Amino acid sequence: MTRRAAGGAGRPATRVLLGVTVLTAVLGALLLPVPAAQAAPATGATAAAPVAITITTLEPRTVTPGSTVVVGMTLTNDGDDTITDLSVRLQRGDRLTTRDELTADAAQPSAGDAAQAPFQPIPSTVLEPGDDAFFQFSTPAADLALTADGVYPVLVNVNGTRAGLVERVGELSTYLTVFAGTTSRTTVSWLWPLTDRPHRDADGTFTDDDLADEVSADGRLDRALAALEGLPDGGRTVPVTLAVDPALVEELTAMSGGYTVDGAPGGGVAAAGEWLSRLRSLAVVHPVVALPYADVDADALQAAGLPGALTRSLPGTVEGTAAQPARGSAPATPSATATATTEPPAPTTSAGEQVLADALDTTPRTDLAWPAGGAVRTDTLATLTAGGVDQLVLGQGGYTDADAAVGRTGRAAAARVPVTTAGGTLTTLVADSALAEVVAGADTAVGGPRVAEQRYLAELGVLTSQLAAVDPAVAQTVLVVPPREVQADPDWTTPMMADTATEPWLAAASLEDLASGPVADAGDLVAPADDARLAGPGMASVAAAVAVRDDVAGAVVGDPGTVLAGYDAAVSRAVSVSWRDDPDGFTASATDLQQTLAALRGEVGLVAPADGAYSLASSDAPLVLTVRNDLPFAVDVTLDLQTRSGVGFEAETVPAQRLDPLTRTVITVPTSVRQSGSFTVVAQLATPAGGPLGTEVQLRVSSTAYGPITLAITIGATALLGLLFLRRLVLFVLRRRRGGPAPVDDDVLVPVDGDAAGPQSTPPTRSPV
Repeated sequence: MTRRAAGGAGRPATRVLLGVTVLTAVLGALLLPVPAAQAAPATGATAAAPVAITITTLEPRTVTPGSTVVVGMTLTNDGDDTITDLSVRLQRGDRLTTRDELTADAAQPSAGDAAQAPFQPIPSTVLEPGDDAFFQFSTPAADLALTADGVYPVLVNVNGTRAGLVERVGELSTYLTVFAGTTSRTTVSWLWPLTDRPHRDADGTFTDDDLADEVSADGRLDRALAALEGLPDGGRTVPVTLAVDPALVEELTAMSGGYTVDGAPGGGVAAAGEWLSRLRSLAVVHPVVALPYADVDADALQAAGLPGALTRSLPGTVEGTAAQPARGSAPATPSATATATTEPPAPTTSAGEQVLADALDTTPRTDLAWPAGGAVRTDTLATLTAGGVDQLVLGQGGYTDADAAVGRTGRAAAARVPVTTAGGTLTTLVADSALAEVVAGADTAVGGPRVAEQRYLAELGVLTSQLAAVDPAVAQTVLVVPPREVQADPDWTTPMMADTATEPWLAAASLEDLASGPVADAGDLVAPADDARLAGPGMASVAAAVAVRDDVAGAVVGDPGTVLAGYDAAVSRAVSVSWRDDPDGFTASATDLQQTLAALRGEVGLVAPADGAYSLASSDAPLVLTVRNDLPFAVDVTLDLQTRSGVGFEAETVPAQRLDPLTRTVITVPTSVRQSGSFTVVAQLATPAGGPLGTEVQLRVSSTAYGPITLAITIGATALLGLLFLRRLVLFVLRRRRGGPAPVDDDVLVPVDGDAAGPQSTPPTRSPV
């Protein structure tokens, strides 16, 4: 009993002692400092981490065992709580040895458990909600145990106190490239696009002034040039190949000379001229590739059955005539009186090549094509090769097995892939899709563009390290091709390009160098998906417009490709690949094209008389018609006349007529009238192929002349009357000779009055003498 009582009496005291112990431990945890290295687990931060990290500095780009890694970063409190007692450290994961491992790590970043540097406090920093602060720290490479060459995932781990608790408040994953003793090098080539959507309608008139913004300070195209201008040694050690749209250069050339938008002067005259001058300077250093005029959607034209329109946009053939004539230029064809000796000589270059040569003082490459989407149809390829293309730049998706070309098989990467086509062996260059995505997304990358550059280096670093493990002496090539309208910033684009010349394990090369470099087998070519190209009602409008163009081309005197160059340029602008992302813009452009080409038929036609009436004075009087040609070039036309009423009028077939440019011409049509009267005649001019020109004109033709039928009847009646008169005369003479009474002639009418026997004969009597 006593023991039981003692035991029962001791329980409250035990509970009190336990509570005091727990309370003391909690207070101690809150009041005593916590070692930073143990403040937060090494696992990834939760999705609710309130601090965003933006890396501004990460040096060196190539780490060696003796390096000190310097990180500059901006911390932004995106949460609702105040954060204090900030500290930061680097921690790394296991070395990545293949591109597949790098891809997997990017999708699920490493926790950085392999090695961890000590936490470093960020002194005197309190982050209120919405605040940001810059901090730079350094970590010896030895603290991260970076002893072997290769690529390492790295976690930037930021701890802090929030709501009284110490926790990881922010983290950011990136990579370090470590190369100390490798002799392997990866050769990198860049294809840099300089394109934009068309800014002129089918008539060549500027529809907006957006291009002025693009080439002005901090515009997209301004930054695209600035990225190249900042390269070391003026860019001579980094031969970036420029893919330039002749239509863009043509528009800027027109702008630099003065232009209007909606009747008001355009605002980009000075900016356009300055941009062209800068591009001209860059073209002295960097190779230039001429894209098809307006960077047309080649597959769309081919699929619509318009290979001729595609050929007219190509820069590698003299048939590539698409170009917008300058305002006020002279007619592009000789008049009808010109002889063969006065006609201009046949072109020796394409219009697109000439545009770039004139504006940039350079001779661009015209034998390389870069199909949109990275793949190409077989029939499109045939049209391209016939138009002077012997090299293609395609994406990985353009082949059945591109892994070998981009180093995903463990072997060396080789951007050059020969493919067999119906026309023979064709050289293709494979654009690395992963690198293109990194460049395209750098401007919006989590952690900032500097983190995107580290991913770019990591991709190349993995390739270099796996090459060193296989055969350090083997050449390895990679091609980087950003999207056509990449949002580049010199702050990150220039360093990416410069890395190929400044990092010891990389080398820079041009596209021409890659085309003679190592070879990979990427399988067969793969056709793009049908829904990847321009299609639908817009392409139907384009096809209708091209049909008109081709019909009129058959009437042109001289070279139709030359005189219709402006219309061919309009077709190309309507099917620019830039419209793929703007279906409404494509529909409007295609509709405008169809209306403009349809109006071309109305530039030639008959001039209707004031009242639509003609009067013919004789049976073979000609019909005189006036026709007009309001085009700035000569055309051959035919005349069709059809009679809708009456059968007594015929018009002879008139030979094809040649109409001088900007003139009125009289056509004489021989006619034949078989009877007098009024006739309805419908007249229509047409192309030699039968396409209508102008509007149908209805004429009222009147004739008072005797036609052949009327004349025959009149002559027959006159002859009959003459015979009857002659018969009476003969009978009268015979009666006089016989002296007998004159018998009643058959042709004498009998009076109707009198008896039925007729009038009685009365013997003749003599008058009294």
